[in-house]
Amino acid sequence: MDFTRRQLLYACGGLGTAALLAACGDGGGAAPAAGGSPRQGGTLRIGALGRTSAITRDPHGTQGNESDYLVIALVYDTLTAPGGKNNNTVARLASAFTPSKDLKTWRFTLAEGAAFHDGTPVTADDVVWSLRRLRDTPSGAARLPGIAAGHITADGKRTVVLVSDYANAELPLLTRLSTFVLKKDTPDKEIPGAPGTGPFRLDWYRGGNARLLRNAHWHGGAVHLDAIEVTMFQSPQAMTNAMLSGQIDVASNAGAVAARTARARRDIQVVRRPDDMAMPVVMRTSDGPFADARVREAMKLLVDREAMVRQVLSGYGSVANDILGTGDPAYAKDIPRRRRDLAKAKRLLTDAGFDFSRTYQLVTTEDVAGLAESATLFASQAREAGVKIEVVKQESGAFYQKTWLKGDFYTNYWGTNDSVVFFASKTLTTGAGQNEADWSDKEFDAAYRKVLATADRTARTAALRDLQRIEHDRSGYLLWGMADGIDLAAPKVRGLPKLPGYGRVQLENVWLAP
Repeated sequence: MDFTRRQLLYACGGLGTAALLAACGDGGGAAPAAGGSPRQGGTLRIGALGRTSAITRDPHGTQGNESDYLVIALVYDTLTAPGGKNNNTVARLASAFTPSKDLKTWRFTLAEGAAFHDGTPVTADDVVWSLRRLRDTPSGAARLPGIAAGHITADGKRTVVLVSDYANAELPLLTRLSTFVLKKDTPDKEIPGAPGTGPFRLDWYRGGNARLLRNAHWHGGAVHLDAIEVTMFQSPQAMTNAMLSGQIDVASNAGAVAARTARARRDIQVVRRPDDMAMPVVMRTSDGPFADARVREAMKLLVDREAMVRQVLSGYGSVANDILGTGDPAYAKDIPRRRRDLAKAKRLLTDAGFDFSRTYQLVTTEDVAGLAESATLFASQAREAGVKIEVVKQESGAFYQKTWLKGDFYTNYWGTNDSVVFFASKTLTTGAGQNEADWSDKEFDAAYRKVLATADRTARTAALRDLQRIEHDRSGYLLWGMADGIDLAAPKVRGLPKLPGYGRVQLENVWLAP
């Protein structure tokens, strides 16, 4: 299971698209803090969700806790990072990245002055060792698809060369999320606490809680805070209570319930990140009751998307159109949005020979707020068309062992809301490591390869639209809506991240007003 699955997502939130600092709902809650010049000093106390049983200290491991990933992302740098609205990828540990003409070979130049926390300069050999180590993890192939370990090499002290098996104009995007760099040949037993290159260095770590100190020599620029204290909470409720009582300065991914609780408080900022988390229903396409594309289309026509957003997300979300990657600048907003049409759904099901006498099990979990509720409401809506659905709740561990990647019909969530290509490579192409619907479509695969092989931005955007049209028409994803991410913050907290994905946990620009 890749970190994009559970990491950062124990509450209704997670990594997401461009953030907005705005008062929630009806305008209640404190207005977002703004203005003033960044001030150096102070300690930010941030609450993050996690469970003791899921603690992971290895930057290349599967981080099931937001608290652990937050610490790791502040201590270690990735090669690239999410960019702004019109640029998905910008430099971080790498200062530049350039492709060959055939888009198969990419050269990454390391940032001038990049060093580990003990003062040792970062070299290309360190990066090569780290990427090969990452590549050899259980989910490494999915994190760096098309790149064999032997095709990750150094060219001198500051250049890393990645060679893909196929043309890939989007390869730098794949280096944004988990390419954390450690010193070459660091023994596994020394990985916890090993020096990184990030804006903060680890002071101490105890059972999910940690204290980080400012790295005054960070190559990326000035860091404002003296320290960050991360406190792990096992439930959104406990974290919200700590925020309301003043024990922490930021409650990360607190969810819609917390937003409703806090919106009457003028002493708390409500940080709303629209379109933060995808909450699709997954239908297995290779066999079973949803193998017929007509049945899948019918299911997508049964759902009342507006009602789902209104009731499941309490309005803290937006209607989606069965295409993953709504945060992509190239997301195809012009593809007509599906509307509820029970008559057409019944006709499609009848033509497909759908068995209306059978009860179909929809498996769900309570891993994030609203997930089980979405399954229950969808089942209720489907009954209006004569489709009988029984909602079955599974404990998280059982779900990922028995249902995920295997089941016929289940709910799911993705908190990265990354690019269309990211999701295509992870979940939709034939043989993808996390092909949740077991979907194989030759036309989609060809469109995907065309996107990767197209260097011109305008032409690639057109190719991306074709890719999304196929996904919209035939895939096993019923993506009814996108949940907003909700953070709570004290009025003194300024400069909170506004970028998607990994940018969600980049806190080096945060500062505290007097």
